[in-house]
Amino acid sequence: MKILVQKFGGTSVATPEVREQVVGQIAKAKEQGYSVVVVVSAMGRTGDPYATDTLIGLLRSIGREVPPQELDLIMSCGELISAAVLTQTLNVNGHEATAFTGARAGIITDDNFGSARILRVEPQKVIEALQKGKIAVVAGFQGRTEDWEVTTLGRGGSDTTATALGAALKAELVEIYTDVDGIMTADPRLVPDAKSLRVITYQEVLEMAHLGAKVIHPRAVEIAMSERIPVKIKSTFLDGPGTLISDESTPQRGLEEAGRPVTGIAYVDGVAQIKVRTQEDFNHGLGLEVFQAMADANISVDLINVSPELISFIVAESLAEKAGMALEKLPVEVEVNPGFAKISAVGVGMRGVPGVMAKVVEALTEADIHIAQTTDSHTSISCLVRHEDLARATQALHSKFGLGQ
Repeated sequence: MKILVQKFGGTSVATPEVREQVVGQIAKAKEQGYSVVVVVSAMGRTGDPYATDTLIGLLRSIGREVPPQELDLIMSCGELISAAVLTQTLNVNGHEATAFTGARAGIITDDNFGSARILRVEPQKVIEALQKGKIAVVAGFQGRTEDWEVTTLGRGGSDTTATALGAALKAELVEIYTDVDGIMTADPRLVPDAKSLRVITYQEVLEMAHLGAKVIHPRAVEIAMSERIPVKIKSTFLDGPGTLISDESTPQRGLEEAGRPVTGIAYVDGVAQIKVRTQEDFNHGLGLEVFQAMADANISVDLINVSPELISFIVAESLAEKAGMALEKLPVEVEVNPGFAKISAVGVGMRGVPGVMAKVVEALTEADIHIAQTTDSHTSISCLVRHEDLARATQALHSKFGLGQ
């Protein structure tokens, strides 16, 4: 069988009108000779009756403290509703389909409720449906433990369901349908001339996802990368080419794109900078105590700079006060500065290329934007800027590296 996995997000299944467009995309794949597995998210967004956040609100209106098993149980319902509704829509339109829960589709996870990891996929029942010529419609974002407890995979989990099924079924391609036409060079809300990338490597999109871009979940990319399953990000509503995520994108890029060190600009807003100073030397054990205090408080740290007398890092702004309190017990001076954003230039083309950092600093300096801190890897350079400078910083970097239309 020639198998194609198609994943449709919440806005793609929210109304009868858009569900008809989804049926059209599925029918087109069937006409091309594919056996089709469809993965769906919960219908709509916060405030819509079957959206996941709405269902969570229903449970929490009874009492704020909800056991994780019950929370996962209600969080899985939105996708079940989507799967049943889309299956009925397909059948009424003459396309034989059958609905699957995550458990029935063979998604087996650990018992980390709320953010479960997929241990393995046993897709025999899905294969049986495909062999009978049916479209398999799978509720995304969910699975089951070995003991048949319902689990959810965390935010963006339907993407993970799609690539995990794609890997298990040895699909030719996984298509992720969303409300934008592919992965953009920057957030189009901040950069009007941002464009959709034709191709991008697994490594680049994984870096962009970790650095704030929200088009596809990092776990989904990791699974696709490990199994070398190509993934295409497409729009449900536009007939554009979308963005192909694959092993090596350079041969498929135009000459102009191939020569660029930077592929896109990503950002994380709403972070706080923590500065920890000492009159001693952090190398004599005190540095370990600083980071152990963050670990004990269950606070993730990022953008870390360490020198003998100063440690700087960032945390989510919502955790800034908690971080400051956790460090009060140590013989250090703590400075908590909220109101920052982390902006990153990403591209596999920057590896070993001199002058990329200089261009980043030049772009931000020309825009009169103060850089509070930096870090880099082989495929990214990140800068900490004030929240109010985020839009200008994104535009400046996007323009400096020639990423526009």
